Amino acid sequence: MELRHLRYFIAAAEEENVSRAALKLHVSQPGISRQIRDLEDEIGFQLFERSAKSLKLTAAGKTFLAEAKTILQRADEAVKNARAVAENCVGELHVGYSPTPTTRILPPTLRAFQRAMPNVRVKLHDLTNQENIAGLREGKLQLAFLIRPPDFKAIFRGMRFEELSRDAVRLVVAPNHPLARRNAVSLEEAAREAFVAYSRKDYPDYFEWLSKIFSAVKTKPRIVEEHDGISSLLPAIEAGTGVAIAGESFKCVAGNRLKLLRLTPEPEPVAMGIAALKDKLSSAAEKFWQCAKTAAGE
Repeated sequence: MELRHLRYFIAAAEEENVSRAALKLHVSQPGISRQIRDLEDEIGFQLFERSAKSLKLTAAGKTFLAEAKTILQRADEAVKNARAVAENCVGELHVGYSPTPTTRILPPTLRAFQRAMPNVRVKLHDLTNQENIAGLREGKLQLAFLIRPPDFKAIFRGMRFEELSRDAVRLVVAPNHPLARRNAVSLEEAAREAFVAYSRKDYPDYFEWLSKIFSAVKTKPRIVEEHDGISSLLPAIEAGTGVAIAGESFKCVAGNRLKLLRLTPEPEPVAMGIAALKDKLSSAAEKFWQCAKTAAGE
């Protein structure tokens, strides 16, 4: 018994007519009739009650039809699973990200990817920029959303990187802060404020970024508190402990709890993109990359 015997039998059973089954499968009518006869000879019982114009399943044929469909379905699944392995399509995709800069892009990326590849589970890892880069190099991550650092060419050596968005730089203040009544603040004025920041230990790139932003003015920002994440940084700003520098996407997390002010002269925007090692990506990773590009474009 071969799979084609089952396919011919199922088509004939569903159409209740050999001619229609032949048209459906694009084969000759005598060919289908012969294959079904061979199948009946092999299994030792009749599958159909035949008349001049139609076929009708016997009781045994009805039972065999359900089993035949199950066999073909399992065969199709076996081919699909084997093809996924052949194409290096992993069943689990590990993606590193930082919550704030990916707030807008990540949800639509995940939705599109889940529609395209429902059998691949995405595991997200909330990490710093440095941890994301290390995760890629160590093979713990297949993809990562990264903030492009100033010396990115050296850091990204051996990696593939594509910019997805640019985030305007803003001064973040509490709603009752004296500066909150304004729409823009000069860098010189901002530098005179007390600042809260991400911790130097976990986010060294953030401090390099601050230094670059305020390199054009004499006064340098005074850091009064350091925080290990946005969950503690945000309430510190809201409480008036200090102001902070962040990208425009910070507003997606803070909502109306804080006020974002434009800086003058306006610093260079923050570039955020997706990265992977330059080795060939799995089909799942490649699809996720394309979904992220589409989400960024929208």
